Amino acid sequence: MDIHPAVRVGHVHLRVADLDRALAFYRDALGFGVSADAREHGLDMVLLAAGDYHHHLGLNTFESAGATPPPAGHTGLYHVAFLYPDRRELAGAVRRLIEHDCPIDHATDHGGTVSVYLSDPDGNGVELYYDRPRADWFDAAGRFVIQAERFDPRELLASPIDPRSSS
Repeated sequence: MDIHPAVRVGHVHLRVADLDRALAFYRDALGFGVSADAREHGLDMVLLAAGDYHHHLGLNTFESAGATPPPAGHTGLYHVAFLYPDRRELAGAVRRLIEHDCPIDHATDHGGTVSVYLSDPDGNGVELYYDRPRADWFDAAGRFVIQAERFDPRELLASPIDPRSSS
């Protein structure tokens, strides 16, 4: 039996070295709201969300306070991805990152999606992206479009409208 098609990733929980530093990134630079700060209850954990969901992101130092990121070439999280509703909102996220002096690694047009990549203060990969209309996900033969065309993320600031679609 296949997994039900309505199943979605509910939240991601990250081990971080410093909760305040991680909060400065996820709350201040990315704009997530704090839904619960468990430090008030003796737990080194903070839950964050976009909107009124209980949490999309959990941060904790249960086993990682003061730790360093894993070395390159080891298994673990490649990145966590946050889906924005459209190009305009992704551009706003890029603007906010620039205002908070957060370095952006690169931006990539994947065909069906447009993505901006960076790392959080603990070295976790972060992808911010929006989906183009579903019709743009496939080529004329109905095959899924897979591409990786890099571009300057500041191009998103130039126009809130995607030149390839109506989003």
